[in-house]
Amino acid sequence: MIWVGLLLHTKQLSRSSFEIATALIVPVVQATLAVYLFRAGGEPGRLLEAAVGAGLMGVWSSVLFGSGGAIQNQRWLGTLEMVMLAPRPPALMILPITLATAVTGTYAMLATLLWGRLLYGIPLDFAHPLLFLVAVPGCILGLGMFGLLLAATFVLLRNANALTNTLEYPIWLVSGMLVPITVLPGWTGPIAAALPTTWGARAVREAATGGGPVWPSLGICLAISLGCLVAGALMMTYVERRARAAATLALA
Repeated sequence: MIWVGLLLHTKQLSRSSFEIATALIVPVVQATLAVYLFRAGGEPGRLLEAAVGAGLMGVWSSVLFGSGGAIQNQRWLGTLEMVMLAPRPPALMILPITLATAVTGTYAMLATLLWGRLLYGIPLDFAHPLLFLVAVPGCILGLGMFGLLLAATFVLLRNANALTNTLEYPIWLVSGMLVPITVLPGWTGPIAAALPTTWGARAVREAATGGGPVWPSLGICLAISLGCLVAGALMMTYVERRARAAATLALA
C-alpha cells in the first residue's frame, strides 16, 4: 500500500507546475551560492562538499514544504475525507505523501552535482562511491519519516505554510548541511543532535569526502527517524479522532 501510494503521489507532484518550477530553479540557485561562498572563503578544495550540502538543502526544502502542505493539499483537492475514511491507520495514508516529497527532492541532489560539475568543473571524486549511493537513499528515507511528524504537527495549524517558511533555513543551518556545526553557538549542539537531518547530512558528507565512518551516522539518522515515525503516527491518530468527534476534519 505504501509503495502504490508513493508512486501515485510522486506522479501527482510531477504534474504540479509549481513543484516542477521549484525543483528546477531552487537547487541550481543554492548550488551557485554554495560554490561562490566556499570560493570566497578561500576553501576551493571543499567545493564537492558544498555541492553535496546544497543538494541536501534542496531535499530538505522539498520534504518540509511537501509535508507541511500534505494535509492542506488533500483538503483543497477534496480528498481528505476519503483518505481519513480508508480502513487503514491515518499515518499509513499520509506517509506515502511525505515519502513522495522526499523522493522528488532527489532531483535537487542530482541537479546540484551536475550543475557544479558542468559549470564550475567540480570533480565528482567521491571517497566512497558505493556508500554514497547507500547514504543518500537512507537519508531521504529518514527525512520522509521525519516528514510524517511534521505533517501530523501541521495538521493542527490553519496555515502550515507560515511555519514551514520559518523552519527551512534554521534547520539546514543547525543540521550542518552547508556550515559546520562546530562554528555555531554551543547551545545549538543539543538541537542538532536530536534532528535526523543532522545525522543524515553527516552520513552523506562522510561518504562523499571520507571524513569519517558512514554507518554510525546513517544508523542514528534512521533510528531518530523511526522515533519520529512512531510519534507522528500516534499524533496523527489522536488528531484524526479529535477531528471526527468535533466534526471539523475539513476545517481544522
